[in-house]
Parts: sequence; structure tokens; C-alpha cells
Amino acid sequence: MKMFIAGRWVDSPNMEPVISPNTAQVVDTVPAATPEQTRQALDAAVLGAAAMARLSAHERYQILMRAADLMTTQLEDLALTISLEEGKPIFESRGEVSRMPDLLRLCAFEGMQARGETLPIDAHSAGKGKMGMTLRVPCGIVVAITPFNYPVLLVVHKVGPALAAGNAVILKPAHQTPLSGIKLTKLLVESGLPENAIQCITGQGSSIGPALCSDPRVRKISFTGSTAVGEGITRVAGIKKLSLELGSNSPLVVLADADIEAVAKATAIGGYVNAGQVCISTQRVLVHRRVYADFLDAVKKPVESIKVGDPLAEDTRLSAMISRGDAQRVGAWIDEAVAGGARVITGGERSGAVVAPTVVADVTPEMRMYRDELFGPAICVTPIEDVNEAIAFANDSRYGLGAGIFTRDVTAALRFAREVHSGNVMINWTPLWRADLMPYGGFKNSGIGKEGPRYAVEEMTETKTVVFHGLE
Repeated sequence: MKMFIAGRWVDSPNMEPVISPNTAQVVDTVPAATPEQTRQALDAAVLGAAAMARLSAHERYQILMRAADLMTTQLEDLALTISLEEGKPIFESRGEVSRMPDLLRLCAFEGMQARGETLPIDAHSAGKGKMGMTLRVPCGIVVAITPFNYPVLLVVHKVGPALAAGNAVILKPAHQTPLSGIKLTKLLVESGLPENAIQCITGQGSSIGPALCSDPRVRKISFTGSTAVGEGITRVAGIKKLSLELGSNSPLVVLADADIEAVAKATAIGGYVNAGQVCISTQRVLVHRRVYADFLDAVKKPVESIKVGDPLAEDTRLSAMISRGDAQRVGAWIDEAVAGGARVITGGERSGAVVAPTVVADVTPEMRMYRDELFGPAICVTPIEDVNEAIAFANDSRYGLGAGIFTRDVTAALRFAREVHSGNVMINWTPLWRADLMPYGGFKNSGIGKEGPRYAVEEMTETKTVVFHGLE
């Protein structure tokens, strides 16, 4: 497959294989962009930004609506592509892509809703005879750097609002999963975008990212990925707008009055979707001591019932992680916890890039699988005394993206929602839940800025103040 730069599908002197994490076989090859091709993409984006700015909101709306309609004819191909390049079970891949046409339509709508306001200029002592207003205008060039774990969803969540707001976009998909991004780019081009409105360049982020992020012509960067890479972007970006959706180690609190069977079933979803490779995957389960043993007994069966296998099999619910190295890391962290006194309740086995769904009990806060972002198919369970300790433990993290609590006590739920330092809080569900229209983003080292079409459109536009003088 080829990159899309300056209105053309192009190769590169260097081609990189896309490897299936499940079979370790080559799925396809893609170009590794050269420094000159990166510069060409930036130069073309300048022209694309001017072309997008000339479009009316209604014209942008029509383009994205056509893209949504075209996408509906390609859902199965996109789902298969995700499963081949990422290793995600086809059941989950279909769920991911099924949301995308409506997400594009929502982006199209929100792009038409960007608006300014009139200003009460004459409330100022020097404002007599003047009229003021604000306008929402596109940023210009948006660089969208996307991760491997949702290679369609998280591309659309960035590219859709950026185009709807009237920007040009340079898309840099994850080097592990570039095929989905290339296919989405083709779909958008076929929907009638102006020439140069979108570029899609592939290759290693470590070689391409700094050139894109440091270029002064780029006004906005939207990145989803690790906290370490996000910190690197902030160091090279210079003065521009940033949206960074970074790491997490999401806590789930289980109070003594919770329905333990319901919690166990929910945890078997919240901790293991996409092999746990989700920013808001349930990682730290903080369980009241009174029901601690009951929870461990209850959660074992639904976790053990998760079908592990070929991602293309219809009944598979968990398959390979993105790489053998990541699976080895998860296994090492589990082993470290056990060496420190934790217990494996179920799972713990690894074969290649596949880690069995795992529950580890008696995990303490100094252990790495509690403290850092595991990003794998395992949960760590820790006892707590009461809601006070639950909140303290939940907040004892450098991350703050997602959190959840199970309780019948409305007062405890409200207190948790107000006091936990997290951008997303779920009551009577795990942290792993997102509606595409809601504001989504984290606190602390989990990032800055919000996604969700309405909020992303706002982040991808700027406010211009206009004052008319001499109206007396």
C-alpha cells in the first residue's frame, strides 16, 4: 500500500512490513516516509488549509456525509484489516467500525455548529459607538498521530472533527497498524475533499513525528499514545495547540454493598477487551475487605470463560497482543507481583504474543502492575477498608483518565465522582465505557484536551475577536 502526499499515492525508497501479531506473518508493506516526503506533506498541507478555509460549513458537511455513506459499504473490509494488522478479534473489530459512519455524521453536524457571540463592548468606558463579536476560525494545519489499539476509531475521532472545522490534516497512523489509516484516507479523498486537504504518511513515529510536531506551520497536534511520547511532543512542539490522550491505570472500586456477580461479569469485559490494550481498561480493582474473597471467587469463572483464539474466528474474544515483546512485558510484571507476595487467581500463561486473561490478587501499591500502565489482559485486585481509602487509593496515581465504582449508596457514588481525580467516572460500571459524543480526556499525566466531536471541533478552531468602530 502507498502513502498519500500532495494529492498522489506514493511509494518510498524504504518499505516496511506490517506484521500480524497473531501469526507473525507479513500482512502488507507500506512506505517509510523520508525527510523530504515529510516536508512535501507539510508544504501540501499549507495549500490544503487554504482550500479548506474557502469551503463553507455546509460543503464540509456534505463531504463528510458522503464519506459516512461510503464507509457503510466498506465496514467488513475495514474490520478484517483491523484484525489482520492488530490481532483484534473480528467480533471487536466489527464493533469498532460499526460506530464510524455515525461518528462521521456527528462530526459533520458539529462542524456546522461552531459559532461565535456578540460582545457587550459598550459596557466598557471606551466602548460607546462600537460593536464587537467573536468568530470561530480553523486552526489551519492539524497533525493527527494515532495509536495501534483502535486504528479506525481514533483516526476518525481526530480527522473527522479537524476536517469538519475546516482544517487540513496530516495523518500519521501507528507504524504497527497503518493499513486502516490508509484505507480511511482513500475513503475521504473519494468523498470529494479538496486537493491537499489530507495527507497520510507512514513509517516510524520516532523519525517522522519530530519533524511534523516541530514545524511552525502546524498549529494543532492531536496525539493518542503513551505518556512518554506525549511528553516528548510537548518538548518539541513549540507554541501550538495540543490535545494529548495518554496513559492510565484505571481504578475500579467495589464497595461492600455492590452486586458482586454483576461486578464480576462487568470486570470480565472491562479488563480484557482488546487484550486489555485500552487506555481506560480496568486495571486496579479496589475491593472492600468484607467482600474481597467473594469477588475473587466470583470473577474467576467469567474471566476463565473468555474464549482465546484466532482473531478471525467468530467466537474469539481475546487474541494476541500487539507484539511478542509487549506480551513478555506483561508476563514479567505479573511474575514480579507474585514474587512480591501477590497471588495469581487465574491465568498468567503466555504463548507468543498471547497472554491468558489473568487475575492477580493481593497486589500492593508499590508493585509495578499497580503503579504503571499495564496495557494488557490482566487485572490486579487490592483490598480496601472503606470509601475513604478507596478514593485515596484511586487518586494515588500519576494518571487520571478513567475510574469506576460499584455501589448502591448514592452518597458514596456522588462523593467518588466529585473527589476522584479522573476525566471520566463511571457509576456502576467499569472505567471501560465511552460514547462517541461525550467529552473524553484525562487529568494529570493522562493528558490535556478533550475528544468527542463537539469538544474536538472547539479544540481545532480558534477564537477571533472583531470590533467595529465609528458606528455613532
